[in-house]
Amino acid sequence: MKLYLKIWRQFDASSKGEMTDYEIDEVSEHMSFLEMLDLLNEILIQQGERVIEFDHDCREGICGQCGVMINGRAHGPLRNTTTCQLHMRSFKDGDTIYIEPFRAKAFPVLRDLKINRKAFDTIIASGGFIGASTGQAPEANSIPISYETAEEAFDAAACIGCGACVASCKNASAALFVGAKITHLTLLPQGKVEAPKRAINMVKQMDLQGFGNCSDTRACEIECPQGISVLSIAKMNLEYMKALAFRK
Repeated sequence: MKLYLKIWRQFDASSKGEMTDYEIDEVSEHMSFLEMLDLLNEILIQQGERVIEFDHDCREGICGQCGVMINGRAHGPLRNTTTCQLHMRSFKDGDTIYIEPFRAKAFPVLRDLKINRKAFDTIIASGGFIGASTGQAPEANSIPISYETAEEAFDAAACIGCGACVASCKNASAALFVGAKITHLTLLPQGKVEAPKRAINMVKQMDLQGFGNCSDTRACEIECPQGISVLSIAKMNLEYMKALAFRK
């Protein structure tokens, strides 16, 4: 395939960026989206130009680092798919593809398609953990928890922290991310002791990091590569209100 690419280029956080045009030939439909960018970078190296920088690690859809906006959608045109799992068979010969970094005040651009997701780490550090003693894992059947509750907690725990929910929200809200983390830990017996403190601290930190408020457009659920339900946001709000009442 021959493709026409419009890619955001920005030298560093303090520089003004712009969309830059590229043409690339011989793109196989079996390539992943990141392999296509690798091919373009090989061409740029041969031409003595600066390569396009982008985040990635596992290339298996589990680390959350690869996310970019592709034709205006977080991670591209397929649902429940990360950028690294997207293949070029989703496009056709002659297509024009717009590639940009995730946009949010809390996700400053570092260079080209690379962003700083430290705001998520700060939220996790504020309460996304439990204080239970570590060591040998207990026998699963000894934990008093139903299958349904375990499945609900596991679904919430599937969040990979990629930031697609923030990038797709018109308010740049992190409610789905925070909701997933709170839901996961609160549903489990080990996380119930610290549930009130966790809800208050994580929601407070989310606001301090500059994320917007949720207005229930549900764009986050649609673009989430793991299909995290917006019911996690409802659970977060419930736990937050319970925590405030507990304080009183």
